Amino acid sequence: MTRRFDQLVSDLREVSLMASIQSTLEWDEQVMMPPGGASHRADQKAWLARTMHARQTNPAFGEALVGAEQEHAADPSNGEEGALLRQARRSYDRAVKLPGSLVEELARTTAHAHHAWVDARKANEPSRFAPWLGRIIDLKKQQAACLAGPGQGTYDVLVDEFEPGETTAHLREIFGALRAPLVDLVGRVASSGRRPPVEVLAKQWPVAAQEALGREAAKALGYDFERGRLDVSVHPFSISLGPGDSRITTRYTADRFEGAFFGVMHETGHALYEQGLPSDRWGTPLGEAVSLGVHESQSRLWENLVGRSRAFWRYFYPKAVAAFPEALAGVREEQFVAAVNAIAPSEIRVEADEATYNLHILLRFEIEQALMDGSLRPDDVPQAWNDALHAMLGVRPSSDARGCLQDVHWSGGAIGYFPTYTLGNLFSAQLFEAAKRDLGDLDGQFERGEFTPLREWLRQHVHRHGQRYTPQELLTRATGAAPSVEPLLAHLRRKAAEVYGV
Repeated sequence: MTRRFDQLVSDLREVSLMASIQSTLEWDEQVMMPPGGASHRADQKAWLARTMHARQTNPAFGEALVGAEQEHAADPSNGEEGALLRQARRSYDRAVKLPGSLVEELARTTAHAHHAWVDARKANEPSRFAPWLGRIIDLKKQQAACLAGPGQGTYDVLVDEFEPGETTAHLREIFGALRAPLVDLVGRVASSGRRPPVEVLAKQWPVAAQEALGREAAKALGYDFERGRLDVSVHPFSISLGPGDSRITTRYTADRFEGAFFGVMHETGHALYEQGLPSDRWGTPLGEAVSLGVHESQSRLWENLVGRSRAFWRYFYPKAVAAFPEALAGVREEQFVAAVNAIAPSEIRVEADEATYNLHILLRFEIEQALMDGSLRPDDVPQAWNDALHAMLGVRPSSDARGCLQDVHWSGGAIGYFPTYTLGNLFSAQLFEAAKRDLGDLDGQFERGEFTPLREWLRQHVHRHGQRYTPQELLTRATGAAPSVEPLLAHLRRKAAEVYGV
């Protein structure tokens, strides 16, 4: 590497160090911090966000980037160097368009908003959060106005933050291609006459045993607890604090099994991606995940394609019985597998079955657009949410805490994030198909508790590349085909046929 390139890498890593401190504050805030620390934490996060932004937009940083680009243009043979420069340029160009005061205010506001959301959710009073949501929407509109390119709408800008290159129009095409087949599938399931024995899940599941079994599952998939930990939070999440430190959380309910267990499986998938990134490239785009859609593909793959499979439970069900001898007394393995694969409309996104899950995302996608274009006011979200859920799935939330207050994302300013969950579902099914083609009998491997071949296939085809390729390029290289809805629909139809005979 050249001197200017070395300087750019050093600058990038300094910004990444500051970002890792920001992540540490975020983890502590959601897992350990007492409520009384909220105001001071908001000041800490606001100061750090502005300081990090100032470092990233420092003229010397820009000069190092230009110099490295010029040197690479003279000798473009290093593809990885070119990819790093491309991504560094994207981040820099976005950063310099944003005033530091806006960056600081977003950080401060979302820090306060998170605690307002926790309070509103606990009290089941959305009016406590609505003013904060209104402020966040205003700030995100300001952010989008700063970042928008020619012909880019406000929501396009917000989506592009999480999934580079994605557009609202393309997302509408994807949801349009999914909506009718999913509604049809859910309808055929409802009229099939078959009812999986979901009552076997409505037992008492001691929390300590849930935690132990979740840890065992995460470890079996390859999650390295020497480089990570499992904790409890209001909303499950995964976060990386740097090389050697990727953490996950879940939440436990004593009278339900699947929420915490599959939450652990989901967040483990995220953490496996982070633990599979090249640590020697940490602090540069080549050591970072390419997009949230690809990140979600990893969590959804391990949660659903693996974790809900019959093959997985042939290996893991005896462990579940040992953990919960009373709850699973007399429950056959096939009954349990059918229950965790039941398809039925529900209130909660993170507990939704695979067939209805993307309809939950579609609801959020449409509400977010309405909030951003001003056709929906924050105060009117609860009614709009309840009506939309009823129209899509035929159910109404039993409370606002289980309705519009169930997700943490808006309190953190993550508007435009939700569509990446559906992209992750699409990508996960397509990657799993390719892995089966390359690795052969995955079911046989899972039955024997062998998850390393799949994990290493994902590291080879997804994790190790960091941001070298765009999300679309990465998927095409890994699977041999452009991203498509068909693998996901095929998977869901196979699952419905197994459980419901439709």
